Amino acid sequence: MIEALQESPAIHRREEQFMSDDRRVITRLFVPGGEDRVRAILGRVIRLSDDEVRVQLSGVMSDFAHRHRNIEKVFENHFNDISCHVDEGVVISEDRRQLIGAYFTMEYSIESAALFNPSIVPHMDQSNLSEGSCRFIMSLRATGEGHISSIVFRTGVIRANGDIEFEPVSPYVAMGRPDQFAKHVKQKFFLKLIEMGAYNELAADILDHLPLEFDYGQLEHSVNQQWAKHGEDHEAFSETAEQVLWLARSNYQLVFPTDCPISEVVIFPVTENESRGIEDARFVRFVDDDGTVIYYGTYTAYNGFKILPQLLKTYDFRTFRVVTLNGRHVQNKGMALFPRRVNERFMMIGRLDGESLYLMSASNVRFWNEATKLHGPTHPWEFVQIGNCGSPIETEHGWILLTHGVGPMRRYCIGAMLLDLEDPSRIIAASRTPIMSPNAKEREGYVPNVVYSCGAMVHGDQIIMPYAMSDSATSIATISVSDLIDCIKA
Repeated sequence: MIEALQESPAIHRREEQFMSDDRRVITRLFVPGGEDRVRAILGRVIRLSDDEVRVQLSGVMSDFAHRHRNIEKVFENHFNDISCHVDEGVVISEDRRQLIGAYFTMEYSIESAALFNPSIVPHMDQSNLSEGSCRFIMSLRATGEGHISSIVFRTGVIRANGDIEFEPVSPYVAMGRPDQFAKHVKQKFFLKLIEMGAYNELAADILDHLPLEFDYGQLEHSVNQQWAKHGEDHEAFSETAEQVLWLARSNYQLVFPTDCPISEVVIFPVTENESRGIEDARFVRFVDDDGTVIYYGTYTAYNGFKILPQLLKTYDFRTFRVVTLNGRHVQNKGMALFPRRVNERFMMIGRLDGESLYLMSASNVRFWNEATKLHGPTHPWEFVQIGNCGSPIETEHGWILLTHGVGPMRRYCIGAMLLDLEDPSRIIAASRTPIMSPNAKEREGYVPNVVYSCGAMVHGDQIIMPYAMSDSATSIATISVSDLIDCIKA
């Protein structure tokens, strides 16, 4: 007999809601065809008179300059991106360069479809706050045309009395460009090639000519040097070179201006492996054994065919280092790091087999080769699969791990587990019924019958849990630590 679906009466839903805003737009390079099409467009603009260029550019600036913080820089970047198609010897004025850049630019509304799957962490700046208050950063999954997902952010303050105040959202959106001069560590690069099955004599020749730390330009130079050497087997070398360059492009750095408000920052897909979306980032404020504070974010890169677990690292939410997660246990979606080492080891919750929770352990945050099964589907509301709802939360009672369970009609509910502080593989208790399930107002949306979170935080005696409602909007729920513990142990 299937038990009736229940949820904890101690959970408190707040009134705040975040809906998608189709006015939040970024600029993207727009190339509407192959080389012939690009050259045809260039030719039309180059043939315009200087007066016609000024008139057209003035109209573009009038319509679009107020929508972006520095549209001139965007046009210059996009002109540079296609300038290789300009005939040698052609002199192009600054105004004409700007207009050409505009023809190869498009706007993309990052939130036009949905804004959901949030996580929340304490802000790195806790200055100028009243006693008992805490400033926070919330990440959200924004989805636009074509179901392409990116990461956006909001900031706010939780007051001592529990009130939550969100800071104004900037009308601008800033999309970072990958830093091609970001360094790759040869040893880690070598290990990932082995794991990919891409390390061979050809790859060895490419790496042998690189320093211990190298950037993408140096890697390209080494590839070009070795190309002539292996001319007798271009097909094999081409395949190896592409895998090596693909790996480098998957590990990059995004830099935003230091004075850029966090609400302007958007982490949008910039590599092949995330071309169809950056999904469900789980951020955690990680405190290392020496007291260093690092913010990590685990997410799923999706290219339309396969997924790739990735790791974000930042200290200030302005500069982001993006790297691949490695190891035989880096499988499936939804990985969440513990906020500190446990017994000198990094710990992470994952779902290796697609349906159960696993506890993963590593000496290096990028390489995961040890895992033990923690918990499988047990109760009817989680019979399809279970996963985490973000990083474990440390309390004096143990690690609180919020979970999600999928049951009949693909309904997602939120539960919780309590893990031993010193030995997280030991489950102290797990909730038999959900602490939260989609109610009548939450069950309708882009993906019906879902409540879902990518990370909560503790403030005083309260768990602050932002959550998504059927992949269409986001709200916040709270529950006291003691009430949650009671729910888990009931």
